[in-house]
Amino acid sequence: MKIWFDILTPKQVMFFRRAVNLLHNSGHEVLCTSRKYREAVELARIKKLDLIFVGSHGGADRYNKLREGACRTYELAEVVKQFGPDVAVTFSSPEGSRVAFGLGIRHIGFNDSPHAEAVAKLTIPLTSKLYCPWVIPHAAWSGYGIAKKNIVHYKALDPAAWLKHHNDDIEEVKQEKKRILLRLEESKASYIADKKISTTRMIDSFVAKLWRSANIVVLCRYEDQIAEVESRYGNKVQVLRDVVEGTTLIKSTQLFVGAGGTMTAEAALLGKPTISIAPIQFYVEKYLVRSGLVKRANNSRSLVRLGMKMLSDEWYIGMQKKRAARILGSMEDPTERMISALRL
Repeated sequence: MKIWFDILTPKQVMFFRRAVNLLHNSGHEVLCTSRKYREAVELARIKKLDLIFVGSHGGADRYNKLREGACRTYELAEVVKQFGPDVAVTFSSPEGSRVAFGLGIRHIGFNDSPHAEAVAKLTIPLTSKLYCPWVIPHAAWSGYGIAKKNIVHYKALDPAAWLKHHNDDIEEVKQEKKRILLRLEESKASYIADKKISTTRMIDSFVAKLWRSANIVVLCRYEDQIAEVESRYGNKVQVLRDVVEGTTLIKSTQLFVGAGGTMTAEAALLGKPTISIAPIQFYVEKYLVRSGLVKRANNSRSLVRLGMKMLSDEWYIGMQKKRAARILGSMEDPTERMISALRL
């Protein structure tokens, strides 16, 4: 069988990597395409995932998104037509969805973000089967033009696809100060850029209060975010300029503060004290809060209070490890569901 994966983000590198390797080792022909996008390019190199780069990320501007998306669709059509896949697998890639539909290729789609409306409108109606975590109701997708019979739930959050197979031999190194990992929002995603929402004020107060007592490490998504954070906080924080493997980094921290989705879920499932400051709420986050794996901070005061408590409460730290191990252990492996879908 010939299988084409369109892999666009660092999360997708982690989510699809094991399936790509298993399929390749089973004798299938596999094509993996991507685009020029800083974190995805570098993480694929770190994880030794071979990608063919077609087109670029369009940034935050609507016109640039449209232009780069149109150019990429055209270039991708040429590459995919030459490969001639039997099936396409994407994480709701707009260009991948359009090319698969245009060329009449069966399209297996994954998505855990119905709140990303622009992407959903461009991809969900063109998806043959949509796979998503069980915490997202069918109704969240039906408005995008897909029949309920074509939506398949799996009993897992997406990070389970790699956390169930991640090397657990990493030992925590004792540090003079505790380490806080702060992950910024995906500011150029349409669901954030269009609404012009930001977590900057909350982070300002958090850094001002905790920088003397903890090492605050900031993981940005874009070059301009890196420059802005370095300029804003100076030596109060450590900004990671290089792309790193997130799971190992999370394991070396004592507190995770996330303004996005995937690494927040990953940290929570690893049993790390985790605070969400995502500028919008979504189904996966609501589940994590409901299950006790994540606390949500809606303002500067609650963020500082939660952060200080989580760093010092040894009972809570121990409970989170036990709770996370139990919940992750109860989840299925999305990769197995993915490979089963390809065999249908």
